[in-house]
Amino acid sequence: MPSQITLPHQNFATTTGEINLTEVSTPWLIIYFYPKDSTPGCTTQAVSFSCLKDQFDALNTTILGVSRDSVKAHQNFTEKQSLTINLISDKEEVLCQLFDVIKEKNMYGKKVMGIERSTFIFHHGKLIKEYRKVKAAGHAEQVLEDLKALQA
Repeated sequence: MPSQITLPHQNFATTTGEINLTEVSTPWLIIYFYPKDSTPGCTTQAVSFSCLKDQFDALNTTILGVSRDSVKAHQNFTEKQSLTINLISDKEEVLCQLFDVIKEKNMYGKKVMGIERSTFIFHHGKLIKEYRKVKAAGHAEQVLEDLKALQA
């Protein structure tokens, strides 16, 4: 059973302007968290979601990526990788804290706090499914298949 997460009534900066998660126009919403722009796993994941965007659109689904990177970093990442999905800058970690995705990680023998790759599917603002400790490769495809099953 997914945890209870209520989408916040506030605006967040994205690559295309401000967004309020409670005002997303589609009935389905996918929010995925990733550690850092322009790193190998995060690029794989963002490009995969971008490649499948038309199929998600056909299922009335909005996809949003979230990391602690700045809007400028997101815009550079989007341009460099020709991304078609919107990215939220969560520098203050409002969403990261709400979704409990900041975890202790081991980077080259040092313990650091970072974003654990995680994805959440919402339907009309209600959390339907969550994925924790996600592996980037093949994940977007898995989410698409699960979404089709949820809508069947």
